[in-house]
Amino acid sequence: MKKNYLVGYKVFFALLGFSAIVTEIATLVATGKFQPANFFSFFTIEANIIAVIAFLASAFAVYAGKKSIWLDYFRGAATFFMIVTGIVFAILLAGIENAQLTAVPWDNTVLHYLVPVAIAIDWIMHPPMRRFTFRQATAWIIFPILYLVYSLVRGPIVNWYPYPFLDPVNGGYTQVLITSLIIAAGGLVLVFLVSRVSGKPQARRK
Repeated sequence: MKKNYLVGYKVFFALLGFSAIVTEIATLVATGKFQPANFFSFFTIEANIIAVIAFLASAFAVYAGKKSIWLDYFRGAATFFMIVTGIVFAILLAGIENAQLTAVPWDNTVLHYLVPVAIAIDWIMHPPMRRFTFRQATAWIIFPILYLVYSLVRGPIVNWYPYPFLDPVNGGYTQVLITSLIIAAGGLVLVFLVSRVSGKPQARRK
């Protein structure tokens, strides 16, 4: 893909994701429902913010003709987070009324469907300089694990959970644990798949 088209693609989806987040905030503020601590405690919001940063940083790097293994690694993490966001939403949250997750219907589509698909396509059409090993890529799962711990610790303190499957009221902590383990197992599979995206394998040390 030509450089200008690639840069344009990245910037477009960065602005689309950013506009959806800003629209959410503006709508919630206007209706008197904006609670910053809760809003930024949604994995969807956190992952999309990371995706926006990854898109913009990558767009600048492509435009400037610069390459960075660290940026590639960050992009890989952002891609993983967003794919998890899309899949978990489709499987566990799609049946929930949109108003419970997003203040504006089109934001729901952008944050849970369009940006996850867009960043996955971006990762494929603009692969990393070097293929990451599975061991290197497993560090990507640390953030979701920390997010889970944060949500479960904060939940009973503020009497609020970002997602129903994290709320022990719905089946108890055993159900939360089972669901979390299933997501973690699926996450490891996704880590492997994302890390295997084309790029030259790293040379083995002798």
